[in-house]
Amino acid sequence: MAKVENWLTRREFLKKSAVFGAGLLVCSVQVGHARQCKRGRGRDRALPIHSDNPAIQLHQNRCRNCGDCQKFCSNTMGVFGRNVPSGEEACIYCGQCTLLCPRAISEQYHYSAVAKAIADPGKIVIASTAPAIRVALGEMYKLAPGTNVEGKIVASLKKLGVNYVLDTTFSADLTVMEEAAELLLRLENNDAKNPLPMFTSCCPAWVRFVKLFYPNLLPNFSTAKSPMLMQGTLTKTYFAQKIGIDPAKIVNIALMPCTAKKAEILLPKTRDVDFVLTSRELAYLLNDSKINFLQMQDAPYDSLMGTGSGSGMIFGNSGGVMEAALRTAYKLLNDKNPPDNFFNLSPIRGFDSVRQASVDLGKRTLNVAVVHGVNNARPLLESIQNGTQKLDFVEVMACSGGCIGGGGQPVSKMNAKKLKQLRQQALYQRDASQAIRLSCDNPEIQTIYNEFLGKPLSKKAKELLHVSSH
Repeated sequence: MAKVENWLTRREFLKKSAVFGAGLLVCSVQVGHARQCKRGRGRDRALPIHSDNPAIQLHQNRCRNCGDCQKFCSNTMGVFGRNVPSGEEACIYCGQCTLLCPRAISEQYHYSAVAKAIADPGKIVIASTAPAIRVALGEMYKLAPGTNVEGKIVASLKKLGVNYVLDTTFSADLTVMEEAAELLLRLENNDAKNPLPMFTSCCPAWVRFVKLFYPNLLPNFSTAKSPMLMQGTLTKTYFAQKIGIDPAKIVNIALMPCTAKKAEILLPKTRDVDFVLTSRELAYLLNDSKINFLQMQDAPYDSLMGTGSGSGMIFGNSGGVMEAALRTAYKLLNDKNPPDNFFNLSPIRGFDSVRQASVDLGKRTLNVAVVHGVNNARPLLESIQNGTQKLDFVEVMACSGGCIGGGGQPVSKMNAKKLKQLRQQALYQRDASQAIRLSCDNPEIQTIYNEFLGKPLSKKAKELLHVSSH
């Protein structure tokens, strides 16, 4: 199988992909940059990425020894150069360095292994797509940022030979149900075992950041698995039972905007997802298979675990997890739908690095905070640790803009903030157009609780959808 690298120059890649005329772009590296790299250089000024790093890799023979990756990781992400526990690598797996230097740093590639699994007649391949993928993948094919290509993604995966294509917005809704219930429980029983504020746990790079630098705050994390991990678990249990297939034959593929997800699937008690493909890798896989993405006719997701609410859709945006959880928390607390302003919580939307608000939940008011960019969270975490800041609920996303700016997304020459705003707005528009905008109102979510899980935080839900320690 021909291997498409993400450091290829535009001219080289267009030539490689001309066989099917898709006009696929990998990144904005200018022609000639790759030729400037000198073999063997870059070992002292490049990020010291370990060879066993599960998320990213350094291609040393392509490195120009400029040191930009070290500066970025140190100054912008606040990771490189800081003390970490013994035996740990100073890396949160976010992959932002792959966007900064796609020539010399890339994700750990899974797409060749996925191609082999699809070709194996003894395997049942199931792919699930994250919300942020659908509004960014089109950029690899010269489409405008924010163009929603979910129908083409489904059709392309089916043509590739994937047996079932599911939507991770379904499990995002499930995460909301479990996380909102846990938040209300902590508010009622705030003690050493259930400390406040509760942190969202969907972003594995953020979880690892706290593990490395603020380990005493780990009990503050929600025990709910991320949507990807919930989707993986339920695919090999609930979905397999309903469809009547052998879970042992399932190969679970998660299509994610994030490189840290490649590390997340290796954590203990989370081994139900077999491979993670970034947005870029999906394009490489389709290119290798000579699938003309732009000419694909839109296809729907499979019906079971293929439907999400508007709340699940906005998980890809910074503040989206918070907003989605508060919508459902309001209904659970008051037994009625939230007011209209809950469907556009402007104080926690936007691009300010740290947004704080007091949100009226009817029976009580919550003090909440939303942060994107882990380095921006440091002052907030310090204030929580020293007791000067009293908060109830905190969402942090490691990457600027949230998952829409993830380290596995397409690289672009467009102004970074403008690019992310277009992707973000596309998800908010999709939410606003949905008939169902509350996770608890999703009929598929209601069915899985009635038939399989019982209720949020039930014994079975805790067993399958939660982890005891991050």
